[in-house]
Amino acid sequence: MNEIMNKKKNIIVFMTDQQNASVTANTAKTPNLDAYLQKAVTFSNAYCTAPHCCPSRASFFTGLMPSQHGVWNNVEVDNALSRGMYEGTRIFPELLQKEGYHTAFSGKWHISALEWPKNKGFDKVLHTHITNFGAMGKEYVPKYNEWIKVYIDAKNLDGKEEVKSQGRVIKEGYPSYYQYGLDEDPFGDNETVELACKEIMEYDYENPMFLYIGTTGPHDPYFVPQEFLDLYKDMEIKLPDNFQDDMLDKPALYRRTKEQFDLSEEEHIESIRHYLAFISYEDYLFGKVQKSIREKGIEDDTIVLYLTDHGDYVGAHGLWAKGLPCFKEAYHICAAIGGGGIGEIYSVRDELVSIMDFAPTILELAGVSAPWEMCGRSLVDFLYHKEVSQWRTEIFTQTNGNEIYGIQRAVWNKKWKYVFNSFDYDELYDLEKDPDEMKNIAKDPENKQVIYNMCKKMWQYACETKDNSTCGYIMVRLAPYGPGIIHE
Repeated sequence: MNEIMNKKKNIIVFMTDQQNASVTANTAKTPNLDAYLQKAVTFSNAYCTAPHCCPSRASFFTGLMPSQHGVWNNVEVDNALSRGMYEGTRIFPELLQKEGYHTAFSGKWHISALEWPKNKGFDKVLHTHITNFGAMGKEYVPKYNEWIKVYIDAKNLDGKEEVKSQGRVIKEGYPSYYQYGLDEDPFGDNETVELACKEIMEYDYENPMFLYIGTTGPHDPYFVPQEFLDLYKDMEIKLPDNFQDDMLDKPALYRRTKEQFDLSEEEHIESIRHYLAFISYEDYLFGKVQKSIREKGIEDDTIVLYLTDHGDYVGAHGLWAKGLPCFKEAYHICAAIGGGGIGEIYSVRDELVSIMDFAPTILELAGVSAPWEMCGRSLVDFLYHKEVSQWRTEIFTQTNGNEIYGIQRAVWNKKWKYVFNSFDYDELYDLEKDPDEMKNIAKDPENKQVIYNMCKKMWQYACETKDNSTCGYIMVRLAPYGPGIIHE
């Protein structure tokens, strides 16, 4: 082993699923995360590229936008727009592996239904959350037969005479859905983390290690261990300030989505209580990882990233989970880097950061060059408090819908947020005056120039990222200004 390799740090990523960054920072009880952040750099304005697990995770691993890596929605649903990344697309663990890192994976994969983590740069797969995977010498098998079984079995479906119980949403002909409840090991996250901790304790560290830990909490439904729910039993829970938004000035799909959550005010409050408990449970699991690092005696040699793939509305605008309603809560992610000599003092950066930035950051920390051009930019200079010139002034997002299609593109800076909705009318928010995104001012005549400017930025970025989100045909010329304005 050469001298340079011996100096390289271990890198551990702890990625949760659907964790709202604002709720985590302001309300949730997270003692382990709080202790970690005291010696880490927090990115308070970090966002995902799409409000959905698969495209966002693919952006994390590639440093690219969905239009570049090819993952648009859940790769395992029957109506998926894609089953995996474009052919030939690589992810950064492949580069780490090639450079001598021992690479291990535990938990949620969710970037391809065609390629296994072992095909994409991981030496060891400790635990995976994969429901219908066809990569090990088999073709992907669509789940249509499973779909039939779900909807033909009456005992699993809501009916006309169902009795409403707390936390239950009833809709005839659909599978039973309970928004919250109790579960001592939700989504098997404890096993994911225990196996990762075992890997840390047993690894001999002749080579540096890259370990990815992907938990599934605090994803809905919010089923949590009683112990963590008890942490909030005496807390007064308040609904978000924008909970009562009637959304009459926003796309009809937003209101229709809100109607799915047929819950009482008390049930919304209990949903928040369970969501907070879920965050605390994930914090407990993160604490196990931190404890293993300490007991192994490798704190000074190990960089730890705490991230989430996308957010959760957590009652904002009366919504839950994530989807096409393009509100901050669905995009705002937890993001911090510490350990291994990084962040010796508490530090918060408010620059606009994308989940794409972590691929080039990890590679730079490892001293590895990428053979492809990334949209993301390395955050390493921020970690060491160096001056960074010409950092991005806008965040761009790309989604074609989750399990229901709908092309939507958004661009925002610290003043304006513009949302192009191909399925309805657009949105514009003044984030300085209206941070809760309550008043859509897209139709106000005085904002015509603002919308023109934001459209120009949107189309310029679409051109740069090869985003075929429109064409010249009359039936799809729905944006207020077309891509040709970038050449004016």
